[in-house]
Amino acid sequence: MPELAADILGWLVPVVIGVGVAVLIIAVLVWALRRARRSPRARAEAERLRAKAGATLVRLDDEVDELDLEVGLSGALYGGGAPASLRRARLTGQHVRDAAFEDYRAISGADVLPDEIRRGATRIERTTGEALARIAAARAEHGAWVRANVSAASQVEAARERRAQLRASMGDPAALVAELSARFAEEEWRDASRAAHAALAEIAEAEQLLAAAASHAADPSLSALPELAAAERALRQAETDARILEETHRLILQAAQAVPDEVAAARSALRQAAITRDHLEPPDSERLGGELRAIEIELTNIETDAARRPTRAVDAIARLRSRLDLALGDANTAQQRLRGARTALPGTLAAARGAIAHAEASVAHARSGADARSRLVSAQRELANARQADDPVAALDAARRAMRDAEDAKALADYASRPHISG
Repeated sequence: MPELAADILGWLVPVVIGVGVAVLIIAVLVWALRRARRSPRARAEAERLRAKAGATLVRLDDEVDELDLEVGLSGALYGGGAPASLRRARLTGQHVRDAAFEDYRAISGADVLPDEIRRGATRIERTTGEALARIAAARAEHGAWVRANVSAASQVEAARERRAQLRASMGDPAALVAELSARFAEEEWRDASRAAHAALAEIAEAEQLLAAAASHAADPSLSALPELAAAERALRQAETDARILEETHRLILQAAQAVPDEVAAARSALRQAAITRDHLEPPDSERLGGELRAIEIELTNIETDAARRPTRAVDAIARLRSRLDLALGDANTAQQRLRGARTALPGTLAAARGAIAHAEASVAHARSGADARSRLVSAQRELANARQADDPVAALDAARRAMRDAEDAKALADYASRPHISG
């Protein structure tokens, strides 16, 4: 019997040692593989793929914008709706673009692992590439039909009609700017003035290009397509600038009307916070009291200049309300948080709309990349969520996220538009 036990042990010990060594080797290999996948080299490669996917996504975003314009123009050329192939390509492109922006944002966080970035970037490259190919095919098919069936003179006439409609819809940009400049500080209406001048200049540029296209259309040996394409791009940019002007004008006037109510709501929230403070322990009460005094001083400073700078005032009050919520922390009851969110929400929504308008203006005039555009898309989505939410607390959180995303988008777009010195 002892001999049998010794035999078993003599057989079992080497097996156990071998299995243990194998397990140890596997563990070391897994650890080394994971470390390699998270190494600076792996992250740098993943970031390269993310940047490449972002560039392709920007191309798709631009192509979808171009296709929007072409679909609108094709209706005039066809005397009715746009061709089905163009409409399908546009819908597909929009769907893929929106989903790709979501994916791009998901792989852009600092805590995302290189493997996740790589997989997401590969997916974006594949889907955006397929959408670009479909758009190119639809545009080529449409272009062939136009060349065969529509004269250059007809295209010029359609573009001139579009220009006339756009100019009529703009009204008097100078009058809008004059109204703002008479009542508000320059920093309030600077973007509106810039957009008004840009829109008028782009309309004039389009007219010059269409005149050149018309002269080329009369000569069979010349092509009017380059001038027509340039004129359409100028008109599209003029539309964007006209929209920026109108939106800025509207936001400033709405902010001027809202400022008194926002100040009153903020002071009411401060009084409620003071009541809450009375029920706290001495250290917490002292901390909150100091913060309330600081917020009240800032609110008074904002109020003194709010009539001249209403959008800045609304934005600053929204930030003070956020600061007050942080100061209160868990001291508020659920009912108090709900009441506070209801009173803070209108001003925060207005501030978010203003931040998005500034971001849209920057993105429209900058060679912005996928990061700026994805932040802008995220801000627009969060604002939509805030408007649709039934719960005021959730709506307020979404509006604040929209503000942050819009500020990031503007900062990224402004950075991209600055001249950079290499070396």
